[in-house]
Amino acid sequence: MAKKLTLEESFDALDEILDEMQQGTLTLEESFKKYEEGMKLIKGCNAAIDRVEKKLQVINGEEEA
Repeated sequence: MAKKLTLEESFDALDEILDEMQQGTLTLEESFKKYEEGMKLIKGCNAAIDRVEKKLQVINGEEEA
């Protein structure tokens, strides 16, 4: 089972992917694989942020009650 990355680790991995792709030395196939990897990381980041937002809404709702 793959280790679940923190948001910070995911952002760092995305930065590395962007750097590699901007260098222009990857083949088309390598670029496509990096793109897919980046999209998976972004989806994971979005899911993690959504979970945090929901928790904050619950906390804020409890404080207002």
